[in-house]
Amino acid sequence: MKATALLNDTLAELAQHKLRTFLTLLGMIFGVGAVIAMLNIGEGAEREALKTIETMGLRNLIVEGRSFDEKTLQEQRKHSLGLNQTDIDIAVATIGSITAYSAERKIDTHSLYSHQGKSDGSAIGISPSYMQLSKLEFAAGRNFTERENRYAAQVAILGARVAQSLFPNGDALGQAIKVNHVWLQVVGVLAEPYAGSNEFQGIKLGGEQNQLFMPLLTAQSRFKAAPLSAELTSFRLQLAENANSALSAKALDALLKQRHNDIDDYNIVVPAALLAQQKQTQQIFNIVMSCVAGISLLVGGIGIMNIMLATVLERTKEIGLLRAIGATQRDIKLQFVAESFAIAILGGLLGIVFGILLSELIAFYSDWAVSWSLLAIVLSFSICALIGIAFGVYPAIKASRLDPISALQSE
Repeated sequence: MKATALLNDTLAELAQHKLRTFLTLLGMIFGVGAVIAMLNIGEGAEREALKTIETMGLRNLIVEGRSFDEKTLQEQRKHSLGLNQTDIDIAVATIGSITAYSAERKIDTHSLYSHQGKSDGSAIGISPSYMQLSKLEFAAGRNFTERENRYAAQVAILGARVAQSLFPNGDALGQAIKVNHVWLQVVGVLAEPYAGSNEFQGIKLGGEQNQLFMPLLTAQSRFKAAPLSAELTSFRLQLAENANSALSAKALDALLKQRHNDIDDYNIVVPAALLAQQKQTQQIFNIVMSCVAGISLLVGGIGIMNIMLATVLERTKEIGLLRAIGATQRDIKLQFVAESFAIAILGGLLGIVFGILLSELIAFYSDWAVSWSLLAIVLSFSICALIGIAFGVYPAIKASRLDPISALQSE
């Protein structure tokens, strides 16, 4: 049987029963569409997580001091001074994979204003390397210099939201602001950082927008610390590219436990581990949702088989006539497999369109990220085509084995 004749006969047969063909297509359309939508959303979530984690610094280890009530803090200070610069120095000297660090100390901010406005933001003292390790970019101005930090210069960098509150008309550079009782000069304004969400794996993100930054030594020398407070609020350690984050974090934890006399007054955040955990969670989500969507494809395949079996009964006399004029069993098989395959291909193509539309609708109404995955399209379409062939084989074999004489005699 020629390919052109086979194609024409197949399309003619499908067109003859439009409603039945359409209902058969629905299972394949929904199955393919669901697979594409779920995998696209999964791909988008993974890329969103990567963007989010990059704002924390993928190669960083973040050590944060914990907060306690005054009574607990008094007891802890008998054994541990909290986070301090010596912790950093010893960590750098002991853990060979550390390439850079930054230290931070939060300031108890009572007031923050300029001649043009006021802000509810908070102030924090930082090492000049903080901006680089935190992947923060400047909308205007510059970073602190080591000299400004060493001599406790009264300069400041504003987060995007603080800058907007203090200087609603813009032009913050060179202007004076007052934090509590200390006047500072603005030398830089940060660009708004990427923030797909305000939280990732329980870690708060995006706080830099509502913060004011000053040199660390300025914060330590010009602002009085609360009683029993640690020298540093937190610090970040940047690891070499080939370093193992998990092993480095274990080494750092062992070092800090020894220095702090086993007082659990700090938390270590490993962004790389958070990303790995997010990927694992997303992978499980993708597998579960793909299985659910795969069931739709399976149901669609069963629908194809059911319709093709019904078609065999309807076309018994036609099959007998074809056999009587010389059609072989192979020709009959090929005709029925071609019809089921055509249904699957058409359902797969429409399913791709449906999957793209479904992805866009889910992204629009749920505010989820979507990233187009060619693998999802190819995989779902290929499975759909295979199902079309697999579930069309049995009806095709049954049709080919009909006895020509009894088929022609049937009513």
